Amino acid sequence: MKEPQDKSERQKAAPKWLTGQFLIAMPAMRDPRFEKTVLLICSHGPEGAMGIVINRLFGELNFSGLLGQFDVDLPEDEPDRPVYYGGPVDPVRGFVLHSSDYKREGTNDVSSTVSLTSTIEILRDIAEGKGPDRSLMALGYAGWISGQLEAEIQANGWLTAPLDEDILFDTAIETKWERALSGIGVSPSLLVGDVGHA
Repeated sequence: MKEPQDKSERQKAAPKWLTGQFLIAMPAMRDPRFEKTVLLICSHGPEGAMGIVINRLFGELNFSGLLGQFDVDLPEDEPDRPVYYGGPVDPVRGFVLHSSDYKREGTNDVSSTVSLTSTIEILRDIAEGKGPDRSLMALGYAGWISGQLEAEIQANGWLTAPLDEDILFDTAIETKWERALSGIGVSPSLLVGDVGHA
């Protein structure tokens, strides 16, 4: 009788919230805005959840174009970089996911190694070469009210996976979904679009 007790104790000790984990869209995902997306969950708690899509571009907008909207110039020796579609909520609001070597007022930790900052100052610091070692810029975010994300996971809409910083920060956008699935031992070819019913 000891094994069931140990199992329930382990379940209680397991993290209940998904902050700092990947959310990977399943083929059953019916919302085209999230088809084959990977998100990083930036906050998750009793009030709901917030995440940033990390494998969709925000149209043709790039970092220098984004800076131009704030009258900030990208130095010639600083490489340009893509701007991501973070999600459908508040698409004019900017977010930077970045390595935790950079901190300032308004920076929130997502995990022990990744933080989130949504101030104009981080854009200026990146442009001036004083920003974080690694970063991803996004406009908009995905949000869920209390219990909504959990219900979508139970309905076979999402898989969860540990954060992988290489997938998060690299620019091989077209393979992030497959690589995130492979990281948890799931082959995209074996996934089906609908849950079977007996």
